[in-house]
Amino acid sequence: MATTKEYRDFILEQLNNLEEINCKPMMGEYLLYYKKLLFGGIYDNRLLVKITKNNIKYNMLEAIPYDGAKPMFLVDDVDNQDVLENIILDTYNGLKK
Repeated sequence: MATTKEYRDFILEQLNNLEEINCKPMMGEYLLYYKKLLFGGIYDNRLLVKITKNNIKYNMLEAIPYDGAKPMFLVDDVDNQDVLENIILDTYNGLKK
């Protein structure tokens, strides 16, 4: 099942306070970038972020975005904009070098 444009738009609206968020389509799904760094994606109407030391504290469940992919964290509280933004920032900070 591909992600709907409505769900994509909802997630992007939730992230509108973060500057430099980019969303790129990929085979019916969407890759998400913050400040040009890939931090996660939207897969099957689920927001997933890469696993880092910085975002483990949120106790998110692991999920597989697609067959053969590495596990990622499933962000299930997408309605809480403040928590969502903190998860993205912590993920970004855990990935940047």
